[in-house]
Parts: sequence; C-alpha cells; structure tokens
Amino acid sequence: MRYLLRKLAFYVAALWAALTLNFLIPRLMPGNPVDLMLSKLATKGPVTPTTRDAIQALLGTDTNASLWDQYRTYLHQLVTGDLGTSIAFFPSPVSQVIGQTLPWTVGLIGLATVISFAVGILLGRAAGWRRGSWVDNLIPLTTMLQSVPYFWLALLLLFLLGSTWPVFPLNGGYDVYAVTPGWSLPFVQSVLYHGALPALTIVLSSIGGWMLGMRNMMVSTLSEDFVVTAEAKGLTPRRIRSRYVARNAILPSVSGFAISLGFVVAGSIVTEAVFSYPGIGSALLLAVNNNDYALMQGVFLIITLAVLGANLLVDLLYGVIDPRTRARS
Repeated sequence: MRYLLRKLAFYVAALWAALTLNFLIPRLMPGNPVDLMLSKLATKGPVTPTTRDAIQALLGTDTNASLWDQYRTYLHQLVTGDLGTSIAFFPSPVSQVIGQTLPWTVGLIGLATVISFAVGILLGRAAGWRRGSWVDNLIPLTTMLQSVPYFWLALLLLFLLGSTWPVFPLNGGYDVYAVTPGWSLPFVQSVLYHGALPALTIVLSSIGGWMLGMRNMMVSTLSEDFVVTAEAKGLTPRRIRSRYVARNAILPSVSGFAISLGFVVAGSIVTEAVFSYPGIGSALLLAVNNNDYALMQGVFLIITLAVLGANLLVDLLYGVIDPRTRARS
C-alpha cells in the first residue's frame, strides 16, 4: 500500500506540473486567437470593439485579465470539463473535436503499436533463444527499416501499394461515398481497409527496435546464474525459456512499451498527415496553424494524461512482474 501511495503522489504532482506548463506554453507563443479571428473578420468589413469583447467572451480568452486570473479560470474549466471553443473547428467545442478525432488515433496508432510490440517481442525471444537461426537473421532487415525516416517509408509504401499497385486506398479513414459512419459491418470493414496501410507502415518501422532489444536481453539473461541452476535441476528448455529467461528479459521492453503507449497521441501527427487520416494528430496540426490555444491545450491535456496513465499502469505492472521493485521501494 505504501508503494502504491508513493506512486500516486508522484503522478499527481507530475500532473499538476504538466497542466501548469500546458497553460503557460501557448500563452508564451506569439499571436493571439482573438486577433486572429478579428483579422479574418476584418477582411469582410469593419470590426468594432464590441465584436472583440464578444469573441473574447465566446472563446474564454480574456487577454486583459491577469495571468493568475487566467490560470484560475483554466483550472476551473478543467475541473468542470469545459475545454473552451475551437477556432479551427469554430463553433465546435474542443471536447467535441477531441471526442470525434481521438477514437481514430487510438484505434489506428494504439492497435498498431500493440501489434508491433507483441510480434517484436515474440520474434526477439525466438532470435535470442536460437541464435543464428533464420529469425535471428531477420534483425538486420528490421533494424534497417527502422532506420529509414518514417515519412519516407510511408510515402514509399503509399506509392507502391496505393498508386502503382492499388491494393490499399490512398487516403482517408473510410469510404465516405459508399458507407455511413456507425456500428455496421460495411463501415467497420471500410475502416479496417483504410487503416491497413498506415498500420503496416507503423509496424514495419518500429518492430526492429522491439525485436533487437528483446533478443539482446535474452542473450544477456541466458548467462545468468539462475538460468544455469535451472538447467542443472533438469527443467525443460521450454520452461526455462518462458519462466526464467523471457520473464526477466522482457522487463526493459515493458518500460519502453509504456512510453510508446503514452506517445500514441503525440506520434500520430506524421502518420495522419501523410495518409490524410482523420485523427487527433491532424486536429493538432490544424490547431497550431490557426493559433487555436484552446484546442492545443485540449490535445496536450490528452497527451499528458496518456503518458502519465501509461507510466502509472506499467509502474504498477512492474511491481507485479518483478517483486524486487516493491522491496527496494
């Protein structure tokens, strides 16, 4: 219980620090969302001071208020679930924009990350256990794919499998002309079909790291004394591999997996930009281009919660996998 409370206290402090930075950073950037909207309205006619007051009240960005008052208003809005109004998707609330785009990103990037981790760990375990086998010989190829810049690999696959041989669609999250969004089989099939190529790109570009890390940890763990003892006791090779070697070798990869899960939202910008995917990365890119403070803060809040939540989950899971962690704490 003491271990759990210390972890929770640490993550609560980290969340407060992240929320404070989330409040300060957009306000330190040049530009102002109210001025941006006024400049757009000015192209269609004269803008009065009353219009500026109305836009400030609408967006909740009272630039005449002190920084401390803005900070208190910001925390109160977070507690009440009011994230403001988006400029890029005006007049939609930020919570509505995030609610519409987040499932696309989590479904694509999250699932592809889990698949990449699971396949990479299994292949790395096999490569470390049977050094010199054909699985072990795959590592140079997979690490080469990981070293290729992600956007370049995505464009190459898009050209080959989307344009030259039209196996997959070139862009979008589903076929907007043939299916209607909803929980129907044609829509789910269309989503899976459109997400196959982005997911394949993510898996190809990240599987090498998981595989190489697991393989090296398997080789290192095989030389430990407890493995030699297990062999001397006459345990089966399958049990030694699964219960003794792989269980200890996977610990560093679990930490890396937590970080990867936390950055699922943040790492989606390039993917969604290349494949024109309707996720939260595209929304964040649009928010930055339009100085949409409210939407940027909302997306950064989601990223913060994802990173802290994933790390807390793995910290707790780490204590279960390796009881020495709790003992040292």
